[in-house]
Amino acid sequence: MSRRAELTRNTKETQVSVGVDLDGGSVEVSTGIGFFDHMLTAFGFYARMGLCVKVTGDLHVDGHHTVEDTGIVLGQAIREALGSREGIRRFGSCYVPMDEALTFTALDFSNRPYLVFDAEMPQERIGEYDSCLTVEFMRALAVNAGLTLHQRCLYGANAHHITEGLFKSLGMAVRDAVQVTGGGVTSTKGVL
Repeated sequence: MSRRAELTRNTKETQVSVGVDLDGGSVEVSTGIGFFDHMLTAFGFYARMGLCVKVTGDLHVDGHHTVEDTGIVLGQAIREALGSREGIRRFGSCYVPMDEALTFTALDFSNRPYLVFDAEMPQERIGEYDSCLTVEFMRALAVNAGLTLHQRCLYGANAHHITEGLFKSLGMAVRDAVQVTGGGVTSTKGVL
């Protein structure tokens, strides 16, 4: 059973192409925002998924459309690759320490999108990346993947470390949640 998807989204603001393989592969990311590339690469690596992301966006405006639209298409691709979600573990969680910062992600591929995000960013920018875009990416991802997503920074003083911890813990939680552990749907309702 193939758990792959390739999707594109073209608007007047961005052109986004995403390919995912939930069962592994190489990670290649190019969004035009160096720090965001670094975060998506970390996500793909720790999720142990094949991930190809190519984005051209209106970076002369700012990074918002690029980051949010990437979250939209990545979420849609993960949703498509999961198919009926039969046999997946469904839930995942992970703590990640990054130097002085400690972050946590808990998630459920419930098909009921929801985001709880509790992570203050001490610095406004990380290179060319606005640190406030992390919550925008996570919201777009959760809504489009059908994902209940809770993320928290328990403490931290460096926005780079906090953001990286959030992306890494997201990847590791996704890795656990999409594992095929049996047959049928993991729900007492019998459907997700």
